[in-house]
Amino acid sequence: MRRRSVGASGLAVGRLGLGTMTWGRDTGMDDARGLIKAFVDAGGDLVDTAAAYAQGDAERMLAKLMRTVVRRDDLVIATKAGFSIRDGSRIVDTSRGALLADLHDSLRRLGTDHIDLWQLHTWGQAPLEESLAAIDHAVATGAVRYAGVSNFVGWQTAAAVTWQAAFPGRTPIVSAQVEYSLLARRAEVEVLPCIRHFELGFFPYSPLGRGVLTGKYRASIPKGSRASMEHFSWYVTPYLEARSRAVVEAVATAASGLGFTPAEVSLLWVRDAPGVTAPLLGARTVEQLDTYLGLDDVDLPAEIALALDDVSGGPNLGRPDADVAASA
Repeated sequence: MRRRSVGASGLAVGRLGLGTMTWGRDTGMDDARGLIKAFVDAGGDLVDTAAAYAQGDAERMLAKLMRTVVRRDDLVIATKAGFSIRDGSRIVDTSRGALLADLHDSLRRLGTDHIDLWQLHTWGQAPLEESLAAIDHAVATGAVRYAGVSNFVGWQTAAAVTWQAAFPGRTPIVSAQVEYSLLARRAEVEVLPCIRHFELGFFPYSPLGRGVLTGKYRASIPKGSRASMEHFSWYVTPYLEARSRAVVEAVATAASGLGFTPAEVSLLWVRDAPGVTAPLLGARTVEQLDTYLGLDDVDLPAEIALALDDVSGGPNLGRPDADVAASA
């Protein structure tokens, strides 16, 4: 797998990442074992998880796989802190104490002495400088190598990066992670311009539009799909409205003409969009993942990318040829 630098930092990763949000709940150990073996065998290394995923079970599964299937040194482990589910309620706590407690628990669950990329899972009520001081402490003690943010909007990302850059010795913010796909292009308004300005890495999650861009919902909601599950339907149904259907049909038309699947076209559009470091794939089976891993030498034709820009919201102003497309 080809590699990309994470912004202007010294960290480099494969240009596809493996997401673990469903691990411990909808993805069991047998599937996870096959997923991580196929991923590493293809040259992948970035595995994204979080303290909140399945209340820590995703990290526990990854730890077991590092003892039995892959080596710790083969992976770039990215995890997150500051967000949890307690008694069915979502709790955001980005205070220094909560973040360092999350880090301690993540290290224990993962069975490792360090996290390669530690991310604030979301913006919280604690003072930003307090949250960032926890990152500085974690790096200074050797528990963390690099730091990033997740689910921050543009001004929040800029605030975090600027605060850390204001004084020598603070840990730089090297990456940002938000949702980004043909069905969710809000990142282009503020987040991606911020990422370009500060030379950050970018890890888009849900690059397949929460599964909708695969085309499997074109006729109905299949049994066993995320939209059919009580705990996941809320996540998918916002993308089943008329506007999304029009984008899905355009992707299907492009895929048919190219001899690709809609999922492949959708992933290629994100993977090679301006500013993207590595999309995070939430594949639940090896068969799904193998399809995406086989695209390393495949590029989406520029005219198709521009046409999909147009149908899904307009020109991507980060593209060198966006101005031409906008005036055509």
